[in-house]
Amino acid sequence: MRTLSLSNGSVLPAIGLGTWKTTRGEAAVAVDAALAAGYRHFDCATIYKNEAEIGEVFHHWLSSGRIRREELFITSKLWNNAHLARHVRPAVERTLRELQLDFLDLYLIHWPISFSSDCDHPKRAEQYLPPDDNRLIATWHTMEKLVRKGLLRGIGLSNCKRSRLQELFTAADIKPAVLQVECHPYLQQRQLLDWCRENSIAVTAFAPLGSGDRPENIRNANVIELLNNPVLQKIATETGSTPAAVALAWNLARDVAVIPKSIHPEHLRENLKAASLYLSLSQRKRIDQLNCGLRLIDGSPFCSKKSPYSLDWLWTDTA
Repeated sequence: MRTLSLSNGSVLPAIGLGTWKTTRGEAAVAVDAALAAGYRHFDCATIYKNEAEIGEVFHHWLSSGRIRREELFITSKLWNNAHLARHVRPAVERTLRELQLDFLDLYLIHWPISFSSDCDHPKRAEQYLPPDDNRLIATWHTMEKLVRKGLLRGIGLSNCKRSRLQELFTAADIKPAVLQVECHPYLQQRQLLDWCRENSIAVTAFAPLGSGDRPENIRNANVIELLNNPVLQKIATETGSTPAAVALAWNLARDVAVIPKSIHPEHLRENLKAASLYLSLSQRKRIDQLNCGLRLIDGSPFCSKKSPYSLDWLWTDTA
């Protein structure tokens, strides 16, 4: 398995299993099949509502001796309703209980958007906390304390633009080990990746296959789904692989980790093969030309008229 070395000394398997949109009942089957196929990196989150059943699978494999804890790299994420300092540790402890683990290898602030603690998804304006990057920094400092206590091995962020990341990076005592962002041939994030490389922050790509099963309320009917793109299909034919493997191998060649989601054992195995798929420079340049800045998971549900947040606040860098 290809790996990335993190600034905190940890080693991140470059291909992991994403568990977003994996429903109850599916998650346990998918994680069990992924472990059997050789996956050791698993991307979880409180808001996915499936950590308890994933934890049962981890417990079974670990207690039976089929795998050792140090072989696994487990990520989870702090949801938007737990950004106040007093809510962070209880959120981490809940995740650890559900996943049946003593520590997490990586814990991410899921979004820079904050809700009140009484809701997962706000329905009223008063359930949003106003935009405040200082709150994000305070949340970060609380997570740093949990690193020192041994509950977390590494911390990072998700869905964070460069200027916000840079502000937090400057204020942090423990620097972010990983930034997780949407990243695929339609949204290549070149400037953000360059900044992260310069500052020793590893990048993990979510939706690396274009999230073809993303919810209907964020689906753009005018977009050619990534895996149907003729360029990827042609390169898949040239390499004797699949469009999915080509998309993953392209990100891996940029030293970007990937966390594709699948519940099908054959797809799980095919995705792992991307680690050994070689793309020529010419093939990679053809994929580079697909970049159009298309963000498929843009946070728009958090930016309704009742919300104080906007897409500009989320994504537009000030410099």
